[in-house]
Amino acid sequence: MNRIVTIFGCLTLFLTAGAGEAPAHFGMLIPSSPIADQQNKTIDLTLSFSHPFEMVGMELEKPARFFVATDGSQTDLLNGLEQTEVMGHTGWQTSYTCKRPGVYQFAMEPQPYWEPAEDLFIIHYTKTIVAAFGADTGWDEPLGLPTEIVPLLRPFGNFAGNSFVGQVLMDGAPVAHAEVEVEFFNSEQAVTAPSDYHVTQVVKADANGIFSFTCPRAGWWGFAALNEGDYRLKTEDGAEKGVELGAVLWIHLDEYRQP
Repeated sequence: MNRIVTIFGCLTLFLTAGAGEAPAHFGMLIPSSPIADQQNKTIDLTLSFSHPFEMVGMELEKPARFFVATDGSQTDLLNGLEQTEVMGHTGWQTSYTCKRPGVYQFAMEPQPYWEPAEDLFIIHYTKTIVAAFGADTGWDEPLGLPTEIVPLLRPFGNFAGNSFVGQVLMDGAPVAHAEVEVEFFNSEQAVTAPSDYHVTQVVKADANGIFSFTCPRAGWWGFAALNEGDYRLKTEDGAEKGVELGAVLWIHLDEYRQP
């Protein structure tokens, strides 16, 4: 999406990211495992806001909403969040015990984040999906968020090298030719980028909002489709500013294991 950047913002981005691409923001919702089983029923979840490849954190206020959806029903998890520190900044954490087979979609709606460098507010509706006890249906069901990415490849049980396919929705309708930013969660800081352009990958969706990206490495991968909201929010000084609505989805891929 086209972003309005002030002169000060341009200078800030240049100093922090070099002469290449501006660093991408990602809402993050990372479970301890994408699969729950009899030995691993309880899933720990960490919520944050960051540049995941560069491991640069930002402040995340307590979200406006945080819930889990399964079998057509939603459960509010907001009151169970506890404040923690993620990448040197405020984040949130909780645990959830899967008690029966199902596909559990966790979703976070953050408070609007004011980004002076881009002269706009950012709201990233962020999802991740956990499969429990062998269940594998319902992972492609939209949650009815203002904007979201619906997976068209089953988002669990995948190997590095698989091609993730998803569809970008806004208000329930496909977003034609949406631009999707992709980043690897470089939690072990084992990967370096040859250039600033390699930090955030970019792919365009087709006329039906469908995109595909081949994930070359095992670990957590984030997909963020960014679009401009049709409303404005006020800053503390009363100025009305645009809103970037992000549809963010995190999936995990595993390495092939030798027998």
